Amino acid sequence: MLAANPFAALSAFLSPLIPQAYVVAMVLLVAAGTVYDMLHKGSARYFFDSWDAMKRRGVRRVGGGEMLGLALATAAEALASGEFCSTRRRIAHLLTMYGFAAYAVTTAVLVFCYPTPATPAPAIWPEVWSVGALMICVGGYWFWFFIRVDVAAEGNSPWRVVRADLFILSLLASATLALFWAYAQVSGSAWALPLLGLYLIATTVLFGSVPWSKFSHMFFKPAAAFEKRVADANGSRNNLPAPADLPATFGSVRRQPRHY
Repeated sequence: MLAANPFAALSAFLSPLIPQAYVVAMVLLVAAGTVYDMLHKGSARYFFDSWDAMKRRGVRRVGGGEMLGLALATAAEALASGEFCSTRRRIAHLLTMYGFAAYAVTTAVLVFCYPTPATPAPAIWPEVWSVGALMICVGGYWFWFFIRVDVAAEGNSPWRVVRADLFILSLLASATLALFWAYAQVSGSAWALPLLGLYLIATTVLFGSVPWSKFSHMFFKPAAAFEKRVADANGSRNNLPAPADLPATFGSVRRQPRHY
């Protein structure tokens, strides 16, 4: 199963252009949803206004070389999920993130480069596709059932769903149904067509719900992290007025906080 390209078998009853058009449509949905999200929430305007304010408050100028170094450090932190303090959450996030990257890229390769049995794909591509989907499932289900704050710390039911969960649930549904559909497709099961329909629905929800899910956060979080590093470098985060002392009439004197 891992070495078989499930998309090639679709050419028996579908033109290869249809899966290719679907992939293009999903990319356009992500782009349009991200733009709409930025316009609707004002994310881009807020970022640039905050960037200008940070530069005005800065006490030193950050040069081009230093700016490049900060950008590379931000990218390295994002690639290693360094923003997470919890080791378990970081591992789960890495599994899901790199699994999704492998899953998305190999889907495009298999659909566009090896669309029919007449153009057999090297075994590595469907293998990476399957492993990517499995990584999403391992990291995603681990996070959903055991790591989420409202489940692990607050004791809420893991079956409690809010709108913020749309991204992770649709991603898990897409990856899970992809694996079931691929197995049914390769084994010639009668469940292949129904599972294909469910897989397409879940994937369409994943890429079509960008304005209402956390999908676009993967674009905004690195930008916010980069701005924070630049603010630390130019001193604008520390260039704030010191707190005034409390008047002695209240029976106490302002003291520095104690850290334990």
